[in-house]
Amino acid sequence: MFEHYSKPLIPQAAYHRRLVGAAGLALLLIGVSLLAGMLGYHALENMPWVDAYLSAAMILSGMGPVGEPLSTAGKLFAGTYALYSGFVALICVGVLGAPVLHRFLHRFHFEEDSDA
Repeated sequence: MFEHYSKPLIPQAAYHRRLVGAAGLALLLIGVSLLAGMLGYHALENMPWVDAYLSAAMILSGMGPVGEPLSTAGKLFAGTYALYSGFVALICVGVLGAPVLHRFLHRFHFEEDSDA
């Protein structure tokens, strides 16, 4: 996906396409995760769709739960979804930051030591 350090930098337009692709991938992951959270809250807690959206969005964004789940299954789902959401946040930061970091390292020709 990324060019080798011995190759020239890709043009600015291609770099912008790479950034847009990374942002699209991160948004897709967030959207699928939000939908999964909404389905879980709707099915396990019998929440209306708007309330399920609010609860899933608040946990996914790191703000925390809106209300306390009532059922045991809802509590297990909320805890698991919160852990999953933390991983999604880390993955999205990595996906969005990889092209920028790669271009920075490529521009300055930083390379890893091969004797390590």
